[in-house]
Parts: sequence; C-alpha cells; structure tokens
Amino acid sequence: MAEREIDVRTIARSERHPLVFAAYARLGVGDALRLINDHEPRHLRDEFERELPDSFDWQPIGPADDGSFVTRIVKITAAPLPHLIGDTAELPAAIGSTGSGSIWQLSPAERDLDANVIELPPGDEIAAHDGPDLDVLVHVLAGSGTLETARGTIVLTAGALLWLPRRARRRFVAGRDGMRYLSVHGRKPSLTITSVPH
Repeated sequence: MAEREIDVRTIARSERHPLVFAAYARLGVGDALRLINDHEPRHLRDEFERELPDSFDWQPIGPADDGSFVTRIVKITAAPLPHLIGDTAELPAAIGSTGSGSIWQLSPAERDLDANVIELPPGDEIAAHDGPDLDVLVHVLAGSGTLETARGTIVLTAGALLWLPRRARRRFVAGRDGMRYLSVHGRKPSLTITSVPH
C-alpha cells in the first residue's frame, strides 16, 4: 500500500483543509496520507468525522523533534459510507417555535444534492415565483397548506409527496397550523430562504 506525504506548515491556514481533503480523495483504498502540520489537527479530524464517518483510520504519530505534528490518515473505503445525518423527529414539535424559513440543511460539503427543512408559521408564505432550473421533491412533514400553480391550487397535508418540475410557477401558503416540509433537489449555488414580510 502506498503512503503519500503532505506538509501543510507553509500553506495558508484557510487552504489547508481543502488541500488535505483533495490529497486524501486521490488515495486508493488502503493507502495512507502522512500529514505534517505545525499543530495537532483536531479541527481537521472533526471535519473528517463529519464528512467521512467510518471511512478512514486516523493515526496520530505525535509531535516530532522539530515541533511539527505528524498524523497518518488511512483510506478504508473507496467512497464515503451511507450514514445518518439527522432526525426530523428531533426538530421542535411546534411549528413556529423556531421561526420561519430553513430550519435544517444538508451539511456534507462534498455532495450533489441539497436538502432543507422549511418551516412556515400559520398564514406565512413563499411568494409566487418561477422555480430554479432543476426539479424539486417536497415532502410535507407537519401541518398543512396549499401550493398555488400556474393553473390551480393543490391542497397539502402531512405526508404529501410533491414534485415541482424545473421552472414551474409556485406559491406556498401555510394553513392555520403552519407547515413544515423537506425539500430535496440537485445542488445549486448558495440558497438563502428568508421570511416574507407581511
């Protein structure tokens, strides 16, 4: 098995983690990355645990005589393993208890999908607009409301599974109990969801 060495001591701190992840991605299964740093890379390990749980072996070798800190990172799986990333049952039960807008987001940095849990308090809405150039899957988790389309209205209740074709006209309006839904779609540039002023 091969072992590559990467010394990040002279690299700007903001560039170190992306550089290490890129070098790790090029490893074969069983290969190792020998990381030389100017400190123990605890935050990097936390990031590896978030992004690649159970897919690597982290072996701290410890401080060297020159003050550097050496860590050996072994690649165990060819791709990241499926893993739990959240539990919607752990979100606050009462709609409106957390505000309005996106209350949960898919967080792994390396991904092709985006997902958000959107919360609309009673009577709140996402104003009419043409959707992005991608399909969106919506699953209503709690509450109720309506989706206004270019030609009518669809009633939404908990459990509803809805497909929003790319560029389709849409307006969400929460019912008297508010509405919480999960949206899943291909990744796009940064998404910001805010409350609609009344």
